[in-house]
Amino acid sequence: MKKGRKISGGKYHKARKKKLYELPRQKRTVKLGEEKRKSLIVRGGNKKTLLLRSKFVNVLIKNKNKKLEIKNVLETPSNRFLARQNVLTKGTIVETELGKVKITNRPSQEGMVNGILIEEKQ
Repeated sequence: MKKGRKISGGKYHKARKKKLYELPRQKRTVKLGEEKRKSLIVRGGNKKTLLLRSKFVNVLIKNKNKKLEIKNVLETPSNRFLARQNVLTKGTIVETELGKVKITNRPSQEGMVNGILIEEKQ
């Protein structure tokens, strides 16, 4: 059967078009490198900070935050090709001087990279 058609062969018609606030923005990828941010004015006149490049991760160790430098992107569970391109997303495992750290937030949305230590270096 043809996609987007009724059993009778007729077309399905959209109920309405997308509103301006429903349209998606350009996809942002946070890469490993010197810190680079961008500010946007969003709906309601609010400000949103976008992270474009990051070199550091805030790691929670024994209820204290520590700012560590990211050495390398090891793996990205959602897409292995993102790890090769050094892209930072939620769930990405990165290497720091203390060991492996898993990113727990969405860096492109929040303007910073947060994570938890999953494996300490011996």
